[in-house]
Amino acid sequence: MATLGYFKWSFIVTITGLALGAWFGWHTAGTLGGAFSVFLICAVLAVLEISLSFDNAIVNANKLKEMTPKWQRRFLTWGIIIAVFGMRVIFPLAIVAIAASIGPFAAMQLALREPDEYFRIMLDAHLSIAAFGGTFLMMVALSFFFDEHKEIHWVHAIEERVSRYASVRGVEITFVLVLMILFAHLVAPQEKLTFLGSAVWGLLTFLLVDLLGNVLDKSGEALAGAAKGGLGAFLYLEVLDASFSFDGVIGAFALTQNLVVIAIGLGIGAMYVRSMTIMLVERGTLTQYRYLEHGAFYAILALSVIMYAQAIVHVPEVLTGLGGAAVIGTALWSSIRYNRRAEAD
Repeated sequence: MATLGYFKWSFIVTITGLALGAWFGWHTAGTLGGAFSVFLICAVLAVLEISLSFDNAIVNANKLKEMTPKWQRRFLTWGIIIAVFGMRVIFPLAIVAIAASIGPFAAMQLALREPDEYFRIMLDAHLSIAAFGGTFLMMVALSFFFDEHKEIHWVHAIEERVSRYASVRGVEITFVLVLMILFAHLVAPQEKLTFLGSAVWGLLTFLLVDLLGNVLDKSGEALAGAAKGGLGAFLYLEVLDASFSFDGVIGAFALTQNLVVIAIGLGIGAMYVRSMTIMLVERGTLTQYRYLEHGAFYAILALSVIMYAQAIVHVPEVLTGLGGAAVIGTALWSSIRYNRRAEAD
């Protein structure tokens, strides 16, 4: 399939979403200026989501390789519905509902009628989300590097040495716990327990999802192949997407506080992430470019540290997205150079 063929549905969703955004802007403002403003915001939000989630697409593709065709299709259909509506709309609403001790319908009303108050509650919950998501993503990245069977190294001085210690049980967990305690001492005293509690839940969630995946994979025959290589990986990818998406939702509020506009813009971006995931799997791009996967996990590790740092200082989402894209771009460039040298030899 040609490259553009993978993005057919993304283009359709883009046209539909931008048209819907322009109509919504016209409906709420009643002017062409209002329509164009919402149209532009939706486009920028889509670009923001793509820049923040490109490494997510690479990790998705890496995990999808291990899944059965049935579960690959389920992730690429159900998963995108959960990603667009669940993680970009329902997930933030659930956080506000829990934080404000109100019902889901009341949280929806708050988002539509009092966006300023909705955003304030979201920001109040940001510390917990940053600690939870940062810990989960850090474990995702370290599990890739602390692998004694890992043979391909991009940054040899670091990766080769790290892989030697992979046989030491719990080394990556110890590393995360040390960082967790260090950052807990840097946050405000009244927020220390909140940060630590959320970080511990992030660690436990990773370990439980990883355990569930291993149990399902090893008991696949007993389950008649229904979940082998599938359900555990599916849950893992959904939690991973949740960790990525909330940062994008918070960043979206820098442009607009309207939940409908945010859902349209981030939903368009999520479709491109899905298309990139399919292309990476079907074309075997991760095999062709040997360091691309490494770049994605370095970007995830950097994002996890940034999420921890956001508990102390504000880090612009644009900087986060550009930084991740730069790391992945460098990894791609290194892969191309390696391929050229290999062909010459």
